[in-house]
Amino acid sequence: MIAKRVQHISASPTLAITATVNKLKSEGKDVISFAAGEPDFDTPKHIKQAGITAINMGFTKYTATSGIIELKLAICEKFKKDNNLIYKPENILVSNGAKQCLYNLIQVLVDPEDEVLIQIPYWVSYEEMVKLAGGKCVFLKPNKQLKITANQIDQSISAKTKILILNSPSNPSGVVYDKKELEEIARVLVAHNILVISDEIYEKLIYGKKHHSIASINSKINKLTVVVNGVSKSYAMTGWRIGYCAGPKEIIKMASSLQDHSTSNPNSIAQKAAIAALTGSEDCIQEMVREYRKRRDYMIGRLRAIKGIKVDMPDGAFYAYADVSKLYNKNVADSVSFCTALLKQFFVGAIPGSAFGDDRYIRLSFATSLENIKEGMERLEKFAGDPSFHSG
Repeated sequence: MIAKRVQHISASPTLAITATVNKLKSEGKDVISFAAGEPDFDTPKHIKQAGITAINMGFTKYTATSGIIELKLAICEKFKKDNNLIYKPENILVSNGAKQCLYNLIQVLVDPEDEVLIQIPYWVSYEEMVKLAGGKCVFLKPNKQLKITANQIDQSISAKTKILILNSPSNPSGVVYDKKELEEIARVLVAHNILVISDEIYEKLIYGKKHHSIASINSKINKLTVVVNGVSKSYAMTGWRIGYCAGPKEIIKMASSLQDHSTSNPNSIAQKAAIAALTGSEDCIQEMVREYRKRRDYMIGRLRAIKGIKVDMPDGAFYAYADVSKLYNKNVADSVSFCTALLKQFFVGAIPGSAFGDDRYIRLSFATSLENIKEGMERLEKFAGDPSFHSG
């Protein structure tokens, strides 16, 4: 009864773990969750007020599928100001979150047997989206800095290669590519005429580094790039479901046509709120970044103090990506059993690294209070030191 194209889709591990965490909490368990990929801050007041005003003004009807012109113009201005990228409204598609942008793009660009280059570790949905389009994922193992190189990409390109998916800052590793690295990657992609989907959703959540969009490197790579972004992470607007992408108008036109026949327009009220987010003060973002940085520094320090755990300092996003493989033994032999035992025995939620393509790791979100992080690190330290789990 079930269509073949969906029979091999895997459920999202992040959502599955989060559901288990919520179930345990509903049963009265004192769970510390490092699983959720969303800010714990409330949406800023001026953004919420814009949504309330939209409701009171009766802005509750259908809009154009690809988004209202006012929002598209605000997005164009954002790209010009933040990324030195010049787009027109015809280059913009607004969707129900950045996830829908990615899904739309992969559906309109990937034919069966097309190859898509994806770096390990990768966000969980990239692989499933490519599979749904009938494409083939070609996974690239990272270097010690958890990055891929231009030379590595060059060696992985075949006659069937269609797209590179680039994610900087990265979920789950927090890695940020610098301008020189992007220039080298762009050179290879241009030489082979390979498209790039650049997922930049964590662009503004960055610590001490500068974000560069690969689309801004030069005009040649710009013509091969679709940039994906949104308001969910930077403005604590995950539930508002507004993402957007920008790129060559022929690609955007087809992605919009696909959206015509799937969801139609993104939420009208949320679009008005997104305008307030993109055109208003960014003091709220800076406040969140300062707090994330304090949490990051504390979590990384505690993780590095636990014997058997290795972790690099993330430069962006709000995740610690920790290698816990030295703690594996006959009782806890992989990242799934590690996270399962940690949740069941110590009520700490984390995401197994197998979801991101590397079973040695787990992902811990520091988008939660410092109090929760302190308690969660205490429990993780006890878990790692328990002889029934720790191989020594």
